[in-house]
Amino acid sequence: MAKLSSLFDLTGRVACVTGASSGLGQQAATVLAAAGARVVGVARRKDALDVWQASIGEHAATVVADVADLDGISALARQIADPFGAPDIVVHAAGINTRQVADDVTKEAWNTTMALNLSAPFFLSQALVPAMKEKEWGRIVNFASLQTTRAFPAGIAYGASKAGIGQLTRAMAEAWSSFGITANAIGPGFFPTELTSAVFDDPDRAARNAAQTCAGRNGRLDDLDGPLVFLCSEASAYVTGQILMVDGGFTAK
Repeated sequence: MAKLSSLFDLTGRVACVTGASSGLGQQAATVLAAAGARVVGVARRKDALDVWQASIGEHAATVVADVADLDGISALARQIADPFGAPDIVVHAAGINTRQVADDVTKEAWNTTMALNLSAPFFLSQALVPAMKEKEWGRIVNFASLQTTRAFPAGIAYGASKAGIGQLTRAMAEAWSSFGITANAIGPGFFPTELTSAVFDDPDRAARNAAQTCAGRNGRLDDLDGPLVFLCSEASAYVTGQILMVDGGFTAK
């Protein structure tokens, strides 16, 4: 029986985290480095990535890229592997929510949402999986949402993309878990990030959301640390195709 500490130890692992310039993505990149992994953070904003890399030190590297540029995925995969080798872990935290009501959704906003929230996680994973297969070990973590199963106002494009993430996660597990690669998703509740600033800038709205949880509060960034390390480590070796809701019990009520 493995020691409990070793089950969650990521020493020697290489992780890639998209959306690492801020919010949940940056929190994910930081906690994986704290767990022992060497982490490549990917995002579009170089200045923010540089600040994050400096805070981590030699176990961090960055790649400035738009993961929604699907024509550049192969080149991106090579850039990600350059600092530390091909990643064992990929966390897809990059995302966008255009917050358009159904009658006002534009083709441009729809396509942008699907490309970043749904297409990028698949095609980047597809590009990184061959190296995971060679090692017979890999961890893919997608980011689901409350809107994976719930309909929210002005959320039709975002909700459709996150519902797609639920099925994508299950399909990834079916395709790749026999090679030692697990695929799971984290479904955050309400957390204070750039993406949810419209919610948290309204104290009454934030309070109403908190009241709808079983825990009676909204999320803190470090609430994701344990679930994420679990899904990226040996501790979750027999967990695949699942969505772990980290929402304070919002979806339980």
